[in-house]
Amino acid sequence: MQESLIGFAVLLALIALRMPIAFAMGLVGFFGFALLIDFGPAFAMVANVTYETGLAYSLSVVPLFVLMGNFVTRAGLSEELYTASNAFLGHRRGGLAMATIVACGGFSAVCGSSLATAATMSKVAMPSMRRFGYSDSLAAGSVAAGGTLGILIPPSVILVIYGIMTETDIGMLFAAGVLPGILGILCYLGAVSVTTAINPDAGPPGERTDWAGRMMALKGVWGVLTLFVIVMGGIYGGIFTPTEAAGIGAAGAFAFALARRTLTVKVLIDVLIESARTTAMIFTVLIGALMFSNFINVAGMPDALTEWVTGFNLSPVIVVLLLLVIYLILGCVLESLSMILLTVPVFYPMILSLDFGGILSPEVVLIWFGIIVVVVTEISLITPPVGLNVFVLRSVLPDISTGKIFRGVTPFWCADIVRLALIVFIPWISLFLPDLFNTGLIP
Repeated sequence: MQESLIGFAVLLALIALRMPIAFAMGLVGFFGFALLIDFGPAFAMVANVTYETGLAYSLSVVPLFVLMGNFVTRAGLSEELYTASNAFLGHRRGGLAMATIVACGGFSAVCGSSLATAATMSKVAMPSMRRFGYSDSLAAGSVAAGGTLGILIPPSVILVIYGIMTETDIGMLFAAGVLPGILGILCYLGAVSVTTAINPDAGPPGERTDWAGRMMALKGVWGVLTLFVIVMGGIYGGIFTPTEAAGIGAAGAFAFALARRTLTVKVLIDVLIESARTTAMIFTVLIGALMFSNFINVAGMPDALTEWVTGFNLSPVIVVLLLLVIYLILGCVLESLSMILLTVPVFYPMILSLDFGGILSPEVVLIWFGIIVVVVTEISLITPPVGLNVFVLRSVLPDISTGKIFRGVTPFWCADIVRLALIVFIPWISLFLPDLFNTGLIP
């Protein structure tokens, strides 16, 4: 246990010195493993982790979903989603911000990346909101917050990685993410309503679209709906596995991009390079995290932590709340993927050891806890000082200050805390759909 704490301290020090977190975790994991056992086994561990991670069939779903998201972005589906959402909501006070959030939710359903969702929707939604006199803080805040939905609404790369790390059914995790994702959209819409009620000038009404125009706008989203139904329907219908669904989704997104004539040879090369770069980044962080995980497992931290927590005889809900406090603190200094890879190997054995009175089986607990972890990770994407979605918007919108964007996301951050509390205290929100697809999952 002591060696693990020293390792965490060294890791945080390296991160503070601006060493890339993948290399920081890898170095601490290697030297920690070597000091506890020997350098020979440590070198063998590095080679084994790198080789097995690179060849893992289960991880092939990651580059395929990344590729699918990049093709969707190039196909221009985001613009159609925003147009349809704006047709129904744009005439309301704060309606353009609401349309942005709904469009972000729809785009997340076929993209799976929060950063890509935020970057793409900023280009689509910001010009309209500025034209109608929206405050920069509300406009940018709605895009940054809406973008966080990308890592929860399936297909989600983060849920895939969590499922692989905890050996949890990925299809069930995808099902569990749907209702919390919809709840997130509703909470964000409420945040916009409250913000514009306090300051009506922040989001004046836009133009009203008649019903003929609304029906016309809905025709533009058939591509997104078709792709989502094929991918998710195929998984839950037992037609193909999540990995096969990712391949079919990537091929479908490629076909849409071709049909819309948005895919030139240069664009195709750019998409492939961007997908390879993102995949390499994810795999590098994952390999470093697995090395660090091997070190803390050898040091006995998960078992020691479990014994320490159970020794206090705390209720399971109190333990979960304490973990959430840790996640909220870590979210201030770590980005989402690194935070999950760093903490899940330590925390999930402890969650499995908790007694929920027979209400939640171990399999169900991991599904519920996975959604909680992803939601709290979403919050980290808009939490200062390291809110990645905020910095993505800052790079796309250089004329808006970082402080103004953080002020704009504050109402959405509060809405996220409300959603997190509901998911923690009402597990049914996460578990209803998994139980529907797998009857008897919940006793």
